[in-house]
Amino acid sequence: AFASVKRKPPPLFQQKTRESSSFVIVQKFVIRRGKRWSKTGNDNDANKAPHPEHRVVISRLQIAARGRPTNARRRRGRRPHQNTTMETLQKYLGQVKVPCATDNVYKEECVLSFDTPETPTGLYVSLASFLGFGVAYAARYAERSGHRVFLHLKRDKIEIPDTSSTGAGGGGAEGPEKKITRLAIGVEGGATTESKKYEYTEHYKVVVFEAASGGAGPTVSLDYPNAELPLLVQNAVDAIQRAEAASVKREREQLAGTWDGEIRQVSRHAADLLQLDNGRKIPPTGWKCEKCDLTSNLWLNLTDGSILCGRKFFDGSGGNDHAVNHFKETSYPLAVKLGTITADGKGDVYSYSEDDMVEDPHLVKHLAHWGINVGQLEKTEKSMIELELDLNQRIGEWGILCESASQLKPIAGPGYTGMKNLGNTCYLNSVMQVMFTIPDFVRRFVDGADAIFDRAPADPANDFNVQMAKLGTGLCSGKYSVLSDNTLDTIDSSSGGIAPTMFKALIGRGHPDFSTKQQQDAQEFFLHLVSSLEKHSRQPPAANPADALKFCIEDRVECCSSGKVMYNRRDEWCLPLQIPLQKATNIEEVKRYEAEREAAEKEGRRLDPDSLVRPKIPLSACLDTFAQPELVEQFYSSAINAKTTAKKTTKLASMPDYLMLHLKKFTLKEDWTSIKLDVAIDIPEVLDLETLRGTGKQPDEEELPDIVGRPPTPPPMDPEVMEQLIGMGFPPEACKRAIFFTKNTGIEPATQWMMEHIADADFAAPFVPPGTGGKSGTGSGAAASADAAAATFTPDPVGLEMLMGMGFTDRQATKALRETGNNTERAVDWIFSHTEELDSMAIDDATFDSVATAAAAAGGGAGGSTASSAGAASGQSSAGKPSGPTYRDGTGKYKLVAFISHMGTSAQVGHYVCHILKDGQWVIFNDNKVAISQNPPKELGYLYLYQRV
Repeated sequence: AFASVKRKPPPLFQQKTRESSSFVIVQKFVIRRGKRWSKTGNDNDANKAPHPEHRVVISRLQIAARGRPTNARRRRGRRPHQNTTMETLQKYLGQVKVPCATDNVYKEECVLSFDTPETPTGLYVSLASFLGFGVAYAARYAERSGHRVFLHLKRDKIEIPDTSSTGAGGGGAEGPEKKITRLAIGVEGGATTESKKYEYTEHYKVVVFEAASGGAGPTVSLDYPNAELPLLVQNAVDAIQRAEAASVKREREQLAGTWDGEIRQVSRHAADLLQLDNGRKIPPTGWKCEKCDLTSNLWLNLTDGSILCGRKFFDGSGGNDHAVNHFKETSYPLAVKLGTITADGKGDVYSYSEDDMVEDPHLVKHLAHWGINVGQLEKTEKSMIELELDLNQRIGEWGILCESASQLKPIAGPGYTGMKNLGNTCYLNSVMQVMFTIPDFVRRFVDGADAIFDRAPADPANDFNVQMAKLGTGLCSGKYSVLSDNTLDTIDSSSGGIAPTMFKALIGRGHPDFSTKQQQDAQEFFLHLVSSLEKHSRQPPAANPADALKFCIEDRVECCSSGKVMYNRRDEWCLPLQIPLQKATNIEEVKRYEAEREAAEKEGRRLDPDSLVRPKIPLSACLDTFAQPELVEQFYSSAINAKTTAKKTTKLASMPDYLMLHLKKFTLKEDWTSIKLDVAIDIPEVLDLETLRGTGKQPDEEELPDIVGRPPTPPPMDPEVMEQLIGMGFPPEACKRAIFFTKNTGIEPATQWMMEHIADADFAAPFVPPGTGGKSGTGSGAAASADAAAATFTPDPVGLEMLMGMGFTDRQATKALRETGNNTERAVDWIFSHTEELDSMAIDDATFDSVATAAAAAGGGAGGSTASSAGAASGQSSAGKPSGPTYRDGTGKYKLVAFISHMGTSAQVGHYVCHILKDGQWVIFNDNKVAISQNPPKELGYLYLYQRV
């Protein structure tokens, strides 16, 4: 009856369309004489779809709204087994719920595996909890929870032939590779995440998993839409189809798989920018720097109309810094790069006072002040983003690290599963690939996955252990790493892999950096992961896999006046190494290159990028720098009851099973801008660290005595200097150190102290002035001062009650508050990073006090690579007696098994890849692309993982 109506369907009857970033799904159902077609077919075939003029496309909800077939028609159309299937469904009808707007609907991916609707077996969404499961886990969940009714989603992926480049020339799909013009992923002009286009068709079924299924699959399966289904089931299915997926819901305002490095903030100067009326008018062409002969890389100052050249680039090209020098003289903040201005009023605008590329929404008006009509301009120069991309690719770091010059052979199977980039998640992908090569991680989260899943809470998507087990099994099982026919010989962006969507959302939750879609530092994420593992490994039998990486650092501090010593110990998971540029083995070649580069700048010519010479520095030089003694000023010595100079030496008190080395390539220039050291490190395959082993207090050494009398009161911190230093971006604890050690002499000495000590291991660790009895990092007092502080300590009652409410004892909570100066928030972090120490504490007062004293005496500062603490009690007190956590220890000989590399100019931009030694061959993991490495660039790594041999 409906098919005979010859009229355009109203909007409610039109086909439903769901758009995605790379495809469009169209679901439409045609009704004619009581029959349903899932898709229109050949108009000449009467058994398929009706003529377009005689069809009406209606939604599933409209099927219900138009009415149900009569009982007689139901009986005539019912198959013999339908009575049984409907009766089975009716038994579990009480479990079915309709999701509301606040419910999370996991319809895009299994919460325990990486099965999706595109997996051959599809995805099963519980109509009771709205959790999504692969077929194996669906049956398991049904048995465990008793929730039997599911919606089965199956999505077919069909490649759309690429006809975009087909033309009269008959070029077909072949053509030049699209050039990347934006520092972006997944957006127009940026790096693409998928080169092929697809269309998708979806199929739905309502299924029931009964106990008799035995996990093999559903015992009842009914196609959907189906007017025979109970109305409650239909409403539940319709609501699930309309609902946002849980992952999409979390990032509603951010497009998955995209990142734009050109997103800029509106300048604070744009609204009321001063523009001088000096009579100057800018011609449309013929520009030249007013202070040199350069005719490119020119910047127009929007305040006074001066045209000056830009900064030098790191390869010697660019300008002569006349524009930035002009700002230093005049403080006129905004400049636009000539040649980048387009007819729509866009262009590269730089704010010198804000030290960043910015947006100027009034650029057209500001340019008109100088007689520039943007409608007559066209873009003639590369933007700053295009230049950076061009330099990155031309200098060769990108090509070397990705091994672009080699024909890489893809590899698949267990342990060779790639991870899709969700938009700037390459740092996460690289770290997790390396972590799951460590046997401890495999034992805990892969071999123990079934036990973890059996203990999973009601919402497994928000459980750290469950999501780690899901990620580990996804990487190690090989289920999601199968080569297709078109990827047997080459790798491309359409290669398989898993998308760590749930894991990324969970581990980044609440973190100011890792919850965003911006690029992050891989080493910082590694430490964040270690901290998360510490927090979620307290309850047995959950052994912490990060213990394989945990080691003890020993700081020996010697009073230069008395010769007496103190030993401090702390936990570490990553060994930070400074890069001594002066130790380069090719220093003469570097000098010649620098001289040639300077000469080329003066002559206005550009050097061949292939002539770049990087300083080559042996790893042994970095290790020697780590162990080199350093002088500590303003050290309060209990031996002389006065401040003096001390000598501090750092060594390793234990050798872990796996050692992570962090080469500190990111640093600050003299103008406080971030820079990445472009160096090549000579990395040995085998490493012997026995020379760095700490031996503790020696028989002929005398410890610093207890403090006699009250130590001097430290001077007050100058609040103005403190505010200025924090405004520069320095950590507050580092600012306190700088003010203290420069004796409150002003901002300049404090700033200079910052520059000299920014690489210190305890730079940002909580600061307690030396000699006052607490943890202060470099320059702490003797053990007795901590004893005195502990004896008079009174815990904050509110903080004590809160910590005890979390399940910790009175003594544990008191100790945590004492160690963190009654700061409750820091006390929580301290507890979770000192679990072994707290667990080993005895009940009786004497034992508790002895452990507390030893822990306080060990306050040697932290930072560097500590995951979340300011220091931890070691497995040995300064007297050599066991008192705290234990460490795995063994020989100090190691072999290189993995390294993570960064390409780009700073930690905030660029890309990470990792290389892992598997079965005797190096393998490159570049997001979801996995291949056998031909030339692993060991010399350009950032993080290196060594395994004890």
